[in-house]
Amino acid sequence: MGYTRAELDSFRGATVPDLLGDRVSLLFVGINPGLWTAAAQAHFARRGNRFYPALYRAGITDRLIDASQGYTAADRAHLLERGLGITNLVPRATARADELTAAELRDGGRRLGTVVRTCQPQVVAVLGISAYRLAFGNARTRTGRQPTGIGDAELWVVPNPSGLNAHETVDSLGTSYREVGVAARIVDA
Repeated sequence: MGYTRAELDSFRGATVPDLLGDRVSLLFVGINPGLWTAAAQAHFARRGNRFYPALYRAGITDRLIDASQGYTAADRAHLLERGLGITNLVPRATARADELTAAELRDGGRRLGTVVRTCQPQVVAVLGISAYRLAFGNARTRTGRQPTGIGDAELWVVPNPSGLNAHETVDSLGTSYREVGVAARIVDA
């Protein structure tokens, strides 16, 4: 099933609940939900988003997840059993991340601290260097493990899986995501 443009537009400003279980080892942090994600009520749901193929390629999941129509109970349970959590810097859905303001991203950086204190992951992986730089006010940040964490969690910045990030492939995303999977002890080194 797909959505019409009008149906998707009706989800502007909608939110998607964080995917957090009782035990979060690795918290992935998106920029904000897209309209398809808000419609499906599942993170990274837009067909063609490379997040779940990259997780599979990285060995973080043992199967390919299709969230385009929402999570199946089995897929949701698998993500939680693996110790994965997913949240966003900014909770409101937009058609494109460039519709967000710098103030929203900075507020999202502060909000992330609250989420991390609540779920206490070992590793936090922010998906997207540009959003990270705005949210945390550090224009010189590079991808990879950051020198300071959030609370007790290691902080990593990894590439965003959006198709707009054209220089990344599922393979290169999988390599980056595998690093955070190893750091969170979800994937063997």
